[in-house]
Amino acid sequence: MANARSIPSIDRLRSHPDVVDLEARYGPTATVEALRAGAAVVRETLGSAESSDAEETSATRIVALAGERLRSAFRRSLVPVINATGVIVHTNLGRAPLSASALDQVSRVARGYSSLEYNLETGGRGRRDLHAEALLCRLTGAEAAVVVNNNAAATLLMLAALAAGREVVVSRGELVEIGGGFRVPDIMTQSGARLREVGTTNRTRAADYAAAISERTALILRVHPSNFRIEGFTERPALADLVTLGRRLGVPVAEDLGSGLLDSRPSHPLAGSEPSVRARIAAGVDVCSFSGDKMLGGPQAGIVVGRAPLVDQLRHHPLMRALRVDKMTYAALEATLVEYATDRSSTTVPVQHMLAMSPDSIRSRADSLAARVRTKERRLTAEVVAGTSAAGGGSAPGVELPTWLVSISHGDLSCHAIAARLRASHPPVVARIESDRVLLDLRTVPPDLDADLTEALKRLTV
Repeated sequence: MANARSIPSIDRLRSHPDVVDLEARYGPTATVEALRAGAAVVRETLGSAESSDAEETSATRIVALAGERLRSAFRRSLVPVINATGVIVHTNLGRAPLSASALDQVSRVARGYSSLEYNLETGGRGRRDLHAEALLCRLTGAEAAVVVNNNAAATLLMLAALAAGREVVVSRGELVEIGGGFRVPDIMTQSGARLREVGTTNRTRAADYAAAISERTALILRVHPSNFRIEGFTERPALADLVTLGRRLGVPVAEDLGSGLLDSRPSHPLAGSEPSVRARIAAGVDVCSFSGDKMLGGPQAGIVVGRAPLVDQLRHHPLMRALRVDKMTYAALEATLVEYATDRSSTTVPVQHMLAMSPDSIRSRADSLAARVRTKERRLTAEVVAGTSAAGGGSAPGVELPTWLVSISHGDLSCHAIAARLRASHPPVVARIESDRVLLDLRTVPPDLDADLTEALKRLTV
C-alpha cells in the first residue's frame, strides 16, 4: 500500500535530473525548502491503493510541486511589456522608454565604479548635485539646475527651500490633483509653506495675485494644467503679467510645468499645447520644475532650473539629500540630454520619435500585421481602422495624434477575453478596448517587437 514509506528522502530527490536543474536555477536552499513542502503535500494526500511504483510516482509529484513553487516564488513582478495602447507616456507601463544611448550609459556606469561624488581633477570628494547641470542649463537657458527623484519631490523641495513658514500665492484653478493622489495643497502643507488661494476655479486675474501679496509672501506659484483642461468662461493671467508683477513687488515666480518639453521648435507635434522649458525661462520665470520621464523622454526624475541664487537654496536644503537621485538616473539623464544638445532627439529619443511618427508609416506596419494574422481557419480577424494616439503622462490633454489601429476580433472570444489572453502572453501585450473592440496602435510598439506581437496574436487561436 502507498504510505509514508513511499516518499523518497530529500537527499535522493536531489539527484533527480529535474531537481539538479532547479538547484542550478534557484539555489540549493530554496530548492530543498520547495522539495520539503512538496513532500508534505504528497504525504497528506497518500491513497490506500496498492502500487509497485508508489515511490516513483511520489517523486514525480514532489518534483513537479517543487518546480511550481519555485517558479511562483521567483517570478519577477516587473517585466517588459509590449505597449500597444497608443499612449506614448503610459504612467502604468513605466512612462518613457529610454534611448539606446541612455541604456548604454547606464550599463557602463552601473557595471563598475563611477565619478558620482569624486572630483577627478583634484582627487578629492566631489558633488553629485552638479551632474547634468551644464547640459540642463545649455538646453533651457537657465543659470542653474538640480535633479531629484521625481517632479513631486521637485515641487516639495522648491516650496520647502523658498517658502517654508511663509505664504505662496496660487490660483484656485491650479490646485490640482494628479495620479497617485498628488495634490498641490497637500504638498504645500508638507513643505511648511502656507497656501494663499486667489481667484476662482475658472477665472483668475493678475489683480487677484497683486491683492494677495504682502510682506508674508514668499512665492507666486503657477501650476501648468498638464492633465486637465478648463474650457468656456475662463480667464488666466499671462505669464508675462505674473513675471512683471513679481519683479515689481520683489516676489519670485515659480512654475510647476509637469511634462518637461525641451524641444522648442514650432514644428514640434505638441507646440502650442505644451510650453517648452526654455520658453518659460526666457519669459522670466525664476524657478521651474518638470519631469525627466515624460516629454523629456528620460529616466524618472524631477528637475528644477532657474536663477542661481534660488536653485542654490534648493541645493543646500536638508531635503535635498533625502530626495537626491543615484548614479544610474544621472547616467540615463545625461545621455538623454546629449541627444537633445546634438539635435538627434527627434529620432533617437523614443518618446520624441513616437510623437513625430507619420500616420502613413504606422498604416504600412498595421497593414502588414493584419495580413500576417488574418485567416478564416483561425477565426481571427484583423481590420485596419483610423484612430488617434495620445501623448499620455498627464501631458497635452485633448491633443490627438492621427494614427491607424489594428482592430482584432475572434469568433469564440469576447474583446475582454482577447485582451486578457494578450496580457498573459510572453511578453505580455497591453491593448486598449473601445466600443467592444480590441485595438492595437503600433505607434507605441517598436518595429523590432512586431514579430513578438504577431506571435501573441496567432496564439489566440491555440
